[in-house]
Amino acid sequence: MILSMTGFGKAVVEMNDKKITAEIKSLNSKQLDLTIRIPQQYRECELPLRSLVAAELERGKVDLAITVESNAGTSQSIINKSLAFEYKRQIEDLAQEIGVPEPEDWYSVLLRMPDIMKTEMPDMDDAEKEALNDAVSNAIKELVAFRTQEGNRLEQFFKEKIENIQQLLNEVPKYEQERIEKIRGRIVDALEKLKNEDYDKNRLEQEMIFYIEKLDITEEKLRLQNHLDYFLSTMETGHGQGKKLGFISQEMGREINTLGSKANHAELQRIVVRMKDQLEQIKEQVLNVM
Repeated sequence: MILSMTGFGKAVVEMNDKKITAEIKSLNSKQLDLTIRIPQQYRECELPLRSLVAAELERGKVDLAITVESNAGTSQSIINKSLAFEYKRQIEDLAQEIGVPEPEDWYSVLLRMPDIMKTEMPDMDDAEKEALNDAVSNAIKELVAFRTQEGNRLEQFFKEKIENIQQLLNEVPKYEQERIEKIRGRIVDALEKLKNEDYDKNRLEQEMIFYIEKLDITEEKLRLQNHLDYFLSTMETGHGQGKKLGFISQEMGREINTLGSKANHAELQRIVVRMKDQLEQIKEQVLNVM
């Protein structure tokens, strides 16, 4: 079974006076690229949360966002009165110096000044830390379930594309005899033209053997078949096989390209083009596999 790197999870944990929400999403990435957005009062928990996410998700571009909503009475907004008086005094002095009228609505002016309002949150206790950890853990579980579901879809997609390439590979032998006859005919025609020429027959024989070996596609067919089988068996070995599947698909591409360069037959070339189309679809999606 394979897992996708794409997923989303959300969890909410409510306490008597707070509601903690954790949202986590992931996209494909070669390594774990983790971003955490967390309220200031929870900063002390960031490193343990990073370790938790890294242990569970392993790879992907992961974005974790944590928000906290407090009920009335759990936060305290304080007006800094001494600072407000100081702002008012300085504004009055400035108004006199530059000859402009003082503000009519002092209340709105002062409340917009920096540091006039300060919200203080109570320190975290063990119960709140546990609630935060539960919210993140539950969000991760949802994301993993999403990854599993998407992984099942990808697995069926890969099996379909591998089967298509397999069917195309099975069509190759139908055209090999015709291909060989055409090549033999070209060789015979060329030899007829050399009948009255003086040439080194031993050297010609060596060149002919080399030419025929270069046109032989038996090894390419065998290696491609092995890669197809290996791709399917690798998917069954568990998650964390994304990189390996990518390497196998690259090797499949090399064999298909070599098959095309040796084809020397119009129908075989069309088969190769169709193989490449199926393989490109595999390569696009294998980037999402963890």
